[in-house]
Amino acid sequence: MILSSMEFRIAPDHPCLPGHFPGRPLVPGVVLLEHVIEAAQAAGAPAQACWRWPQVKFLAPLAPGERARIELQPLPEVVAGWRFRILRGTQLLASGELRAA
Repeated sequence: MILSSMEFRIAPDHPCLPGHFPGRPLVPGVVLLEHVIEAAQAAGAPAQACWRWPQVKFLAPLAPGERARIELQPLPEVVAGWRFRILRGTQLLASGELRAA
């Protein structure tokens, strides 16, 4: 069961992009994970929580300007924990778990 879904796009002028990588900019993984936290907070996660990432896999890159979607599914055994997937259309870009510490 998907608890929530959030779409986002990283603008081509985002400050994280210069140098990552010259000639072929890619959105850094840490920026994707920041959006996962935003999606979790929109779904009711504590705003001031410290986060643990017990499992994260990056499978494909996201280019600036491309639309992506985050899907969250609650972890039944964890009070503040979610499985997440980041997708571009139907292509899986990243997946893993987020837990409030």
